[in-house]
Amino acid sequence: MINTNNSIAPLYQKVKDYILKKIEQGELLPNSRVPSENQLVAELKVSRMTANRALKELAYEGLLTRVAGVGTFVAEVQTKGHLVEVRNIAEEVRERGHSYSNIVVSHESVTLTSAVANEMELPNSVESVYHSLIVHQEDGKMLQVEDRYVNAQAAPEYISIDLKQTTPAAYLLANVPLHKVEHTVRAAMPSATIKTLLQMDDNVPCLILDRRTWSSGKLVSVAHLYHSAQSFSLTETIKRDS
Repeated sequence: MINTNNSIAPLYQKVKDYILKKIEQGELLPNSRVPSENQLVAELKVSRMTANRALKELAYEGLLTRVAGVGTFVAEVQTKGHLVEVRNIAEEVRERGHSYSNIVVSHESVTLTSAVANEMELPNSVESVYHSLIVHQEDGKMLQVEDRYVNAQAAPEYISIDLKQTTPAAYLLANVPLHKVEHTVRAAMPSATIKTLLQMDDNVPCLILDRRTWSSGKLVSVAHLYHSAQSFSLTETIKRDS
């Protein structure tokens, strides 16, 4: 039964949290069946309408898959565009046999602007988010500028990590369960700041990977990853079954 004392959260949200906790703790794995509406009604002492709304919202958020006449299942991790997997850039550099280092330009809590609020799907009531700006280096050469915003409610300890010891991606992958990823690749001329940080020549465009990640139905992080088009390319190999 759900405890309704000392909480202003609606009952359907508590049902969602109940299911999400089971997913995060590994009790419900991808493709496994989640409790039915009737089971949730009996177990949590909520109405059928409340249970139905919770399941519908989790399905809309991409965390569950509902199959008519069969049941509701935990969804697989989603990747929009199938462009690249989420990886720790430090590992990628070292796998190439090269030396990784970085320059931490900033790592702080900042006031939430309307533009960032829209990108991170945050209400205006949220006052601040975490922001980090890092230059990743390979053998001492500028490889990537990572401009990242992190939802402080979803990853409260992010502001305390030492970015000289771990990368943002490594920390988030290890500490925040990843349920959904969105990737967009675009080309654009760099701002003066990005051009300086990457030590780019004039009239050279940037290859930009925009990445948004979700956990437990919340958008956790938005990252814009900038690369000089002169020295960087994205490659993906897709193997088809014969």
